[in-house]
Amino acid sequence: MTDFFINVANYFISSPWELVGAGSGLLCVWLIIRENIWNWPVGLTYALVSVLVFYNARLYSDLVLHVFYVFMNGYGWYFWLRGSGTRSSEGRLVVARLSIRIAASLGVATVVGIAAMGWLFDRYTDADLAYWDSTTTVLSFAAMWMTARKYIENWIIWLVVDVLATGIYIFKGIWPYAVLYGLYIPMAVWGWMTWSRSMLSSITKDSVPS
Repeated sequence: MTDFFINVANYFISSPWELVGAGSGLLCVWLIIRENIWNWPVGLTYALVSVLVFYNARLYSDLVLHVFYVFMNGYGWYFWLRGSGTRSSEGRLVVARLSIRIAASLGVATVVGIAAMGWLFDRYTDADLAYWDSTTTVLSFAAMWMTARKYIENWIIWLVVDVLATGIYIFKGIWPYAVLYGLYIPMAVWGWMTWSRSMLSSITKDSVPS
């Protein structure tokens, strides 16, 4: 038992970037649930650190995803402040639902993206878990875009991603991220409930198009 705790302590001492990534990722999601604009700079920190972590783990789909996150955190920051969409009387972007057309387009793009990315990484790289990793990556592309546009359905996609990613990181032994994504599972449910209340509240108030 003593050796177990020593090994755990040594792991965390030798993996500071994983801890920084996990901590900033947890803070970022908590801020998103609260619709706090500061989630975007915190999320940028998480994305940059995670690029290093996943490069070292040879999870290249996740690496691509977090490069995407770097740009999407900038986009989300801008869109929540200045983007088109319905806004409250205080100027805050209101939570919205996906249209059927957008949902269908995202669905088709996601299936094609998973198949293409999985095949490419499986055939041309030494990636581990190429198809599983590509599934969480492409789903996260869609979910991150929906989060930046403040579509409530992002929480459903994040829930699927969180369950799959937790299993992947346990298998790969990236324990801070396994714990992080395990915590994301109830947070996705919490986010759905919180944004649902926010959306219902906005319906009862005056809102103006931006």
